[in-house]
Parts: sequence; C-alpha cells; structure tokens
Amino acid sequence: MARPTSRVLALLELLQSGGTRTVAELADRLGVDERTVRRYVGHLLDMDVPVESVRGRYGGYRLAAGYRMPPLMLGDDEALAVLLGLIAGHRSGLLTASGTASETAAAKIRRMLPERLTHRLDALLAQVAFTGPAREAAAPDAGVLLALADAVQHSRPVRMRYVAGDGRRTQRTMHPYGLVAHAGRWYVSGLDVERGEERTFRVDRITDPRPLPGAFRPPSTYDPAERVLSGLARTPYRHEVSLRIQATAEQIRTRLPASVATIEELPDGWQRVEVRAEELDWVPGVLAMLDRPFVIERPKELRDLVRELAERLVRSAAGSVEHRPSRVGASPAPGRDHHRQVDRH
Repeated sequence: MARPTSRVLALLELLQSGGTRTVAELADRLGVDERTVRRYVGHLLDMDVPVESVRGRYGGYRLAAGYRMPPLMLGDDEALAVLLGLIAGHRSGLLTASGTASETAAAKIRRMLPERLTHRLDALLAQVAFTGPAREAAAPDAGVLLALADAVQHSRPVRMRYVAGDGRRTQRTMHPYGLVAHAGRWYVSGLDVERGEERTFRVDRITDPRPLPGAFRPPSTYDPAERVLSGLARTPYRHEVSLRIQATAEQIRTRLPASVATIEELPDGWQRVEVRAEELDWVPGVLAMLDRPFVIERPKELRDLVRELAERLVRSAAGSVEHRPSRVGASPAPGRDHHRQVDRH
C-alpha cells in the first residue's frame, strides 16, 4: 500500500516547528488516529529523519536537537543543470538499479518550478538529442556501489560474489583501489587477493560485498581509470590489428581511445598501434579520418578493406558512383565494437 506522503510530510512540518508534540495533538492536527501517527513516525525514521520519542505524562515526539529539513532552492540554471544531469545519467546507464529514482527525483524538481520555467524546460528537452553509448548492461545495485565506494575510501578489503561473463559464480576477496564509470558501465579495479593479481570487475555483476577486518595500502601510483581502459583494450578478440602510424600519440587518441587501442612509441615519430576488434569494417574509416601516413602490419584482410574504401573515394571524387553494397562502414566505428568488448570482460 502506498504511503500517505502528504500527511507524513505534514507531520514533519509540525515537528519542525519545535518542542514536543503529544500523540493526541498530532493525531488531531493530521486528522488520523494515534496508531496512524506512530506509523507515520516509523516512515520518517525509515527516511533517516531523527524523530525522538519522549516518555512521561507530557511525552510524545520531537525532532533531534539541531535538525532541520534543508529547503530546496534552485535558480533557473541550477534546475536545468539538475534535470539534464538526471536525463544524461539515465541515458548513459550510470544510474543504479533503482531505475525509478531518477524519474521521481525529476518529477519532484519539476513540481517546485514556476510554470514559466517548466514550459521553457519542456521546450528544451523536447528538442535536445542525446548521443553516445546506449545502455546495454544492467545497472548496478545502489547498495553494492555504495559499499564498494566506502571500501575504496577507507582501504578496506571486501568479500563479494561475482558472476563472470560465461556465467560462472565465484567468491572473491578484493582490495578495491578505485571505481570507474566508463561507456555506461561501472567497474571496480584492485587486487584479487586469492589470485595475487590486479583485476577489474564489472559492478553490475557483483552481489553481497561485505567489508573484512583490517586495512590495506593501495599503490601510490595506481590509476584506476587507466587500468580499466588498458584492460579493455587488451581483451581477446577475433581480429588483432597491428599498425604503424606516423603521428603523435595525442593525434591517434582522438580517433582510437585507450579502451580500443594500445600505443607504443617508435623512432622517427612513428607509433605502433595495436587494436583488438570483432569486426574490421570501421577501421579504414578511422584511418582515413586520422589523415596520417600508416602501414598495416596485420591482418591482410584490412589491406583489402582500405583499398576498397580508397577506390570508392576516387570514384566519388571523379563523379562516377556505382550503387553496390559496401563492406566498409557497416559498423559504427569503435564505439559499437567497444560494447561487444565490454560484454566479454
């Protein structure tokens, strides 16, 4: 049964006015019986509102000293920022498994806005288009995410259950070094104690994380984001692409992020780039957009795809376009391929 939210909030307002209120007084003000008042007080306690019970002839309920419900006062820019943040978080898949939380939060903010601003926000949200990775994985449980964050902050070991990509269920003990949100998924990286090696785990596959006694000291030079991205880039794939590109690492990273490719510096301004991919169709287009000299070391099939793209570009430049299906460009570049990569992790 749904909670009578308006009356619970009315009870909170009465208690915030100060002093101790008897159960009979509260029941009269709210138009309910005394048993219902006690139930409403239980609802407030569930919301972490510090309601104290006072015994005796003049007893009743009061708020803990110094507690005030902070007012929510937002300007136009602040309200817009909050609403867009909620929408972007939902779109990117970075919210927790309590999927309705973003919707109810947005609804509460909208109710407090003046009608003038509401119409302006509606107009904006009706026109804006969000791009980027679609949400493909289950969002993590809020309790799991908060427990891991607490363990990271206080350098505490955790014992957890984990479901691997192939469905295997295991118990793991971990020293969590950091949490990373990437491409619509949450990851935790750190030391897998039993295996004695650094590992990265998807948070949505973790259940029942429990802190263990003691503490650990994380490596001072450890970069959780770099470890997650480099680990994703090294995930086994059907095609292993090796390229030499005459460009700076920064130029290459504009088209091939760390989650897709690894880069090794070579003499004379060249870089060796290793890419693991399920499909090769998107690679020729990326190389064309880089517009830098390159050499394909492997695989041979990639040379054929680049040659096909070059021939079509020449025909298009000459004004002679033949309508025939193309293998190149069928996949939407590394972003789509990356999601398949994450699924394997």
